[in-house]
Amino acid sequence: MRGLDVTPQSYDVAIVGYGPVGVTAANLLGQMGLRVVVVERDADIYNRARAISTDEEVLRIWQRIGLAERLKDDMLSDRPLDFVDHRGSSFLSFVPKPRGHGHPPQLFIYQPALERVLREGVERFPNVDVLLEHECLRVCQAADHVELMLADLHSDEFKRLHATYVIAADGGSSPTRGQLGIGFEGKTYEDRWVVIDTEVVNEWPTHDRLRFHCDPVRPAVDCPTPLGHHRWEFPVLPGEDEKELVSPAAVWRLLERQGITEKEVKILRAVVYSHHVRFADRWQVGRIFLAGDAAHVMPPWIGEGMASGIRDVANLCWKLHAVITGALPESLLESYAEERKPHVREMTSRAVFFGRVITERRKLVTAVRNPVFRLSNKVPFLGTYMREFGWFPKTYFSKGFRSPRRHKAVGWQIPQPWVLAGDGNRARLDDAIGDQWTLLHLGQATSWHEWTAAGVTAIAVKPAGSAPRTPDQIVDLDGALLSWMKDTGATAVAVRPDGYVYAAAGVGQKLPPPPTGLRCTRSPGALADTPAAPSLTTTRRQHLTEGAL
Repeated sequence: MRGLDVTPQSYDVAIVGYGPVGVTAANLLGQMGLRVVVVERDADIYNRARAISTDEEVLRIWQRIGLAERLKDDMLSDRPLDFVDHRGSSFLSFVPKPRGHGHPPQLFIYQPALERVLREGVERFPNVDVLLEHECLRVCQAADHVELMLADLHSDEFKRLHATYVIAADGGSSPTRGQLGIGFEGKTYEDRWVVIDTEVVNEWPTHDRLRFHCDPVRPAVDCPTPLGHHRWEFPVLPGEDEKELVSPAAVWRLLERQGITEKEVKILRAVVYSHHVRFADRWQVGRIFLAGDAAHVMPPWIGEGMASGIRDVANLCWKLHAVITGALPESLLESYAEERKPHVREMTSRAVFFGRVITERRKLVTAVRNPVFRLSNKVPFLGTYMREFGWFPKTYFSKGFRSPRRHKAVGWQIPQPWVLAGDGNRARLDDAIGDQWTLLHLGQATSWHEWTAAGVTAIAVKPAGSAPRTPDQIVDLDGALLSWMKDTGATAVAVRPDGYVYAAAGVGQKLPPPPTGLRCTRSPGALADTPAAPSLTTTRRQHLTEGAL
């Protein structure tokens, strides 16, 4: 290594790690106008698909950065989900129903393609510097900044950077977490799994559905992935040799058990991995925050590992922006882990439970399980519960950055209908109101002058059939927002920049006051997926094959 760069560059936020979580944070912060640097050890995107699905809430986050529609071009949605027995007969089958976020409830992804689009998104922002082939060797905190010592792996030089805050999104083995001495408690399950990624040559009858093969002899997961790919996962059984199990002959034996031959697929790779359940002891040390796998890892059974990391940075980035711009005090940042940890733990618990359902190998138990699930799918209440993802925990903040005055709407994210904005254009709600504090109300008499005095925009919500007469009105075309406000008993809600309700009031109630110190400053604005916005919908489409990656 050569000499040390003498004068360090200064940034608002440094992001260590440029996977899906880090690149989403770079887009969010870049859109907010902050000065950002990304530090990534590798020269390019990791070419193996790891995450294989995401959900509507995450698409809503990517919508905020103007990339949702482009990303959906490379995804599969509205696919059936089947639990099948050892004979291949379904005992539970449904297509997930939407939960109000304005996007399909479950989407299958090809991760290298997804990351490519997200990285292209970062290129829109001249205020974001991306340092590939750079390793963060050390982080050292001062009173008002963090110093990062970097090694340029291409030129063999050292560099120093200063950042007001740091987001460590550097994976489950997080070197940053290790430097900070943060424990990573939990367990690694004894079961090892072989993952087989393939390229589809000829489609077969069930190629387009997610199938959990609940065979006590050899459980399996059979998952569609877009852009001509398909994945299978099988447990490594006691006594099996892992090296032999990923050999071409062994891989074909596993696939042939599912009726798949060389006529249907081409094998791309086969690897063995373990499932982990781990949580970092702390998610914040001074000015440094852990996000994604650096903070928590979970089994893949409900496809929420990557999604949970995306939720982390969506929660954190608007708070960093608010503190850096002086809109809110620094104490706001203490709510990051307080809000995110409970949901991540609940999501992990559900993933572990469904893993047990899928991989149950006691024949007596499976003999009971299968008819019970068949029956539950036919019973009105239970069937609806399953189809509408009732078993899938919604994000809710029972504590954290929210008004201390209780209300049924507080802590929940508002639904996202299509609306007519004040200019008469049709848009999704988030695109219409932007990433800012907003007060949505029904026009009924209540007091909120403290909110408008703090710079919060008040917008009246009108029913379908109305015409928005002024810029401070929107028309709820779907009726979803009005219905939700009625169900929660809210006539006015104060909504945070991430779409969660900070405070609410009902008929005859005064809206609780805004948080202490709130001083709203409008960010550069939402990059809506429209031709006028710098989205990627018109960018040259790359055909992302194995060779291209």
